[in-house]
Amino acid sequence: MSTYMDVADGTAPTRKAARPTGFGQVAPALIFIAIFFAFPVVALLLRSVMEPTLGLGNYAELLGSATYLKIFANTFIVSGLVTIISLLIGFPVAWTLAIMPARLASLVFAILLLSMWTNLLARTYAWMVLLQRTGLINKMLVGMGLIDKPLALVNNLTGVTIGMTYIMLPFIVLPLYGVIKKIDPAVLQAAALCGANRWQCLTRVLLPLAAPGMMAGALMVFVMSLGYYVTPSLLGGTANMMLAELIAQFVQSLVNWGMGGAAAFVLLVVTLSLYAVQLRLFGVQNTGGR
Repeated sequence: MSTYMDVADGTAPTRKAARPTGFGQVAPALIFIAIFFAFPVVALLLRSVMEPTLGLGNYAELLGSATYLKIFANTFIVSGLVTIISLLIGFPVAWTLAIMPARLASLVFAILLLSMWTNLLARTYAWMVLLQRTGLINKMLVGMGLIDKPLALVNNLTGVTIGMTYIMLPFIVLPLYGVIKKIDPAVLQAAALCGANRWQCLTRVLLPLAAPGMMAGALMVFVMSLGYYVTPSLLGGTANMMLAELIAQFVQSLVNWGMGGAAAFVLLVVTLSLYAVQLRLFGVQNTGGR
């Protein structure tokens, strides 16, 4: 009866627009991922096994050549060193940020973010100036009497490691800070009351609780270091080439998409394998630092 009255008065109840449910909600995201992520990877894989001839010749040449294996070794050694040094420096920085006053922590965070927002090429050129034989670092070391002659810090893996550590450091400080900030200080106080000294509080309480953040940051830094291009190409030189430089040379200079695709796909497989290992060890929630 009320429906009749509403229709007669022209005040019929309006129906809410139907909202997409199920697959309709995720379809745009899946289409975006398919076009911009899945399709390029599949296309690269196909070119790696089809050019110049059909088969796995590109992979056999890539993994069977001593020159290419040296480039792989350089890539993994530098990435591992950058990850370890970033952890050693980033953990004390994140811990200090977590316990310092809020205003001072905000200032340090602003400086940290400002370094991330500065142009990558400008930062790399700055390190080239600092690390060269006549640069500020060598002048300071000679002036302090620590060395007799300038050190070779550019055009080698030492310069690459220094430059990449500086660039990667914020990516390990931020996740570590998020995890450490959530640790209840009462836990450390309870450990101290139970007789634990500072070293035991660090190794048996703080480090295990911060392990998910450490692993998340370490994985991020290691994976990003594997595919880094600008800093190794400027600070390392051709004698200490890394994998990203090799891929760029295959594609740009040699126009060999087959070898370039094979090298890129090997890098992708290594990255996914590392991520799978981390998920196996820490799970999805702990990986995100929650």
